[in-house]
Amino acid sequence: MRILSIHNYYQHPGGEDVVFEQEKTLLALTEHVFSLTFNNKKGWRGAWQTFWSPWNIWAAQRLKRAIRQYKPDVIHIHNLHYAVGPIAVRVAKRMGIPVVMTVHNYRLLCPSSTLFHNGKLFTDSLYTEFPWKAVCIGAHSHSSVKTFWLSYTTWLHKKLGTWHMVDRYITLTDFAKQVFAGSSLHLPPEKLVIKPNFVANGFQLSEARGHHFLFVGRLTQEKGVEVLLEAFAGTDYHLRIVGDGPLRTMVTDADQRHPNITYLDTLGRAAIDQQLATCTALVFPSIWYEGMPMTLIEAFAAGTPVIASNLGAMESMVHEGQNGWRFTAGSASDLREKIGLWLTTTVTYRQQLGLEARREYEQRYTAEQNRLLLLNIYHSTTGAT
Repeated sequence: MRILSIHNYYQHPGGEDVVFEQEKTLLALTEHVFSLTFNNKKGWRGAWQTFWSPWNIWAAQRLKRAIRQYKPDVIHIHNLHYAVGPIAVRVAKRMGIPVVMTVHNYRLLCPSSTLFHNGKLFTDSLYTEFPWKAVCIGAHSHSSVKTFWLSYTTWLHKKLGTWHMVDRYITLTDFAKQVFAGSSLHLPPEKLVIKPNFVANGFQLSEARGHHFLFVGRLTQEKGVEVLLEAFAGTDYHLRIVGDGPLRTMVTDADQRHPNITYLDTLGRAAIDQQLATCTALVFPSIWYEGMPMTLIEAFAAGTPVIASNLGAMESMVHEGQNGWRFTAGSASDLREKIGLWLTTTVTYRQQLGLEARREYEQRYTAEQNRLLLLNIYHSTTGAT
């Protein structure tokens, strides 16, 4: 099968960029894979890209040339924002190529892209034809102007029927599928399919685990860092934190004031894997819905149970009493209580949850599982067998 993957790289590398590269490399093992990539610029070039995002004729011309050159059987779109724009969908369909799009976030439903704003969930845009409230509060980049233009682009192509031209939307979790299915996009259920992300199987299982907990991730408010620190402060429960971000100073202060909290700064891949293999559980206190946290998949691959907030993607991935526990999102007291209860359980019980976490990985999140799921999705759009 000949596959053309389209992706617009962000100014700051993120998880979507990683998934695009992973899938492209994975599919290239058995298929003919070609890529068409774009980059968001800064300064006046970025403003120019943004201005043309509703109807980017230059991006359209690049895509037409790529289709003529590579003759793909299917086009897989990852990110269109800003330098490509929705016109890519229309060009592909006009040239008779089926289109698959992965929705890594909620940008088609809300200009915030995360359904999170100013420290709390923001879902007002999900069911409205035009997200005026998001514009008023500057839900995108804290700018009403940028939010309006992004909203206008999505709205225009909603009216033109562009989003209904996509043959399959890949959602990462059942939760995300339900959100899109009930939104103002009014997508037919048969166009929404679930395919999770994956990580390579390079993890070693370990029985020599300590009694400390681990957090790995961006040090930001939406990741629940404040909830995390409040839950562990003044207790005898030991926590190690890996990551960087705007709340770094808050974390370093906690490290200095509380002997049970240790900040390990940023670590390389091998060092993070070692931390996952030796902690008693990963703590994931995010207070927004998330897309599909790679950290959770990495924990499962390492046979590490997860204690996560009962929200969004975490509800779809962490199954109570099977591969981990859940607590009330945003509640430091409930997290503290769950941590205390966890340490009273037997080693055998924790090991069993770890084995279930690993089994979950092997059944859902391996590279081979992902390759087969992707090919099935492509075949369903082309009619190939």
